[in-house]
Order: sequence, then C-alpha cells, then structure tokens
Amino acid sequence: MKVSMVPPAQVRINEALETHATSLDLTLLGLREVPDSLADLTVLTDLRLDGNQLTSLPDWLGKLATLTRLSVSSNRLTELPDSLRNLTALTELQLGHNRIIDLPDWLGDLPALAELHLFGNKLTDLPDSLGNLGSLANLYLHDNAFTTLPVTLSRLTTLAYLCLSNNRLAILPAWLGSLTSLTRLALDRNRLTALPDSLRSLTNLTTLWLEDNAFTEVPDPVRDLTGLTALYLEGNPLTGLPDWLGNLTGLARLGLSDIGLTTLPDSLGNLTALTMLWLSNNHLTVLPDSLRNLTALTDLYLDGNPLTELPDWLESRAPAPAPLRYRR
Repeated sequence: MKVSMVPPAQVRINEALETHATSLDLTLLGLREVPDSLADLTVLTDLRLDGNQLTSLPDWLGKLATLTRLSVSSNRLTELPDSLRNLTALTELQLGHNRIIDLPDWLGDLPALAELHLFGNKLTDLPDSLGNLGSLANLYLHDNAFTTLPVTLSRLTTLAYLCLSNNRLAILPAWLGSLTSLTRLALDRNRLTALPDSLRSLTNLTTLWLEDNAFTEVPDPVRDLTGLTALYLEGNPLTGLPDWLGNLTGLARLGLSDIGLTTLPDSLGNLTALTMLWLSNNHLTVLPDSLRNLTALTDLYLDGNPLTELPDWLESRAPAPAPLRYRR
C-alpha cells in the first residue's frame, strides 16, 4: 500500500489553519518556494521562513496585512516584491544573509517598523526613504559593503542600536552625532582611523565597538562618552592609552587585547566599576600597581603577554569569596 507523505511545511500550515494560529515557523525546511496554501492564514502576525532556499517571495504575501513580524533571513533572495509595501503593520523585518544588492524605495513607507535586519547582503547603498522610518529603534547593516551612508539616516532620531560592523567605512559622516538616542553603536571591522567630533553628542551611548579598525590612538571624542559601560578597542594598532581613559568610570567591560601595548596608564585604576578586562596578546611585562583598585573585577585576560611575574595583589585575590579569574 502506498502511503502519501504530507510535506512538513504543509503539516504546520494545516495545523495553523485548524487552530487559527497567529504565529507560523517554517524555518530550515528546505523550501524552494513559499507554499500557496499559506495565503489562507490571514490572521498571521508572525511568519518565519529563515534558513530555506527561497529565491523569491510571492506577490500574495503582501495580502497578509496583519503581519507584524516577517523573517526571511538566510535564503537566496535577490529582491523583494512590491506587494510587501502593503504590510504597514510590520514592526520587525528580517532580511539578513540573502543576496540583495538594491533595496526598494517603498521600504521607507512602513510606518510601524522598529527593527530592520539587512546584514549579510551585498549592499553598497541605501534608499533615501529609510530616513522616513520614524519608529525605527534597531538597524542592522553589518556584513555588507558600505563605504558611505546616506544623510537621510540622520532623521532616525529614535534609533537606539546601529550596527555597521564589517563594512568598508573609512570615514564617518558628521551627522552621525545627531542620532542622540543611540545606546549601542557597532563600528568594528571597518577602515576607520578617526571618529568625527560630533560623536561627543552621543551621551546616551552605553556600548561602543571599535575593534579591528586602523586607529593609532583612542579617538578623542570617546573621552566625552561618560555613560559608556562597555568599550571594545581590540585589534587596532594603538601606540598607547591616554590618561583620560581612566575618567570613563562607568565602564564595566574594557577590551584592550591585540593592540600592541607595552605599558598601561596608572589611571586605569580609576575604573573601579570594571568587571571584565581584556589585555591578551600585547607586550606587557608588568602591570601597574593601581590595578589593585579594581575590586569589582571578575575576569582578567592576560594570556599572550611576556609578563615576568604577577603582582602580589593579583595572587591574593584568588581565595576571595568571588575569586578573580584570569588567564596568564
């Protein structure tokens, strides 16, 4: 007797139809196209199609007007159908890890959009219309090929997280300092040698990623970002650290690995809120005695340094109720 096998995607669609489900997960099912039967799920608010083999999306997808989240990351999409402009209830759109080269202008006409994932595509430019996304809080642009950013992004005054990691940015625009709602800014793995003075205005920043650029000194605008709790500088060819770094007393995490340090300033001892300090793969032979003041420190990474000996204060911390972990 021949048994008819219903594809896993159709099984889930059938279940969603029976239960009037508002969420449907069709991730990692090897789909080459979106099943037409999905068009009957008119009450869906959350649709996930990630990790399939989709090369296009059907026009009828734009009729699922109740969708607030659409996730189609890790497929083979090169473009988006114009019908998606009708999904005006969308608050989250995930398009990461596809093959998109150009974005449509209508993307800026999704008024409720708060989270937009565009990472891992082949983008070199963004439509000016993105500046119209007045509700956008999180914008993920990493792993593309941007060398510049459109000035219209300066209108994204609600933006809290901007991820620009692993692009080809050598210079940042001055208008970036107008995004004063930013709390997290990722600029790592670019070609930056300096930061614009306007970034001093980003006083709400708590986390700043600057790793693997071409900074030869800690950018001076950082000195005014006194709200920082995490600063990552790994992999830059720094010639040293400024004394003012010790004024960023809110820092809880500080990444200083792989930057060619031979000495540390005594002012690091002022960072008494530090819980994690990365100093791996430098050229340190001694640690300043001021580091004994870092009593909140729980993780200290020292591996890859030619340290001649560890200071007594470091050895004495080991038996403490909350011992300091370190790698030598």
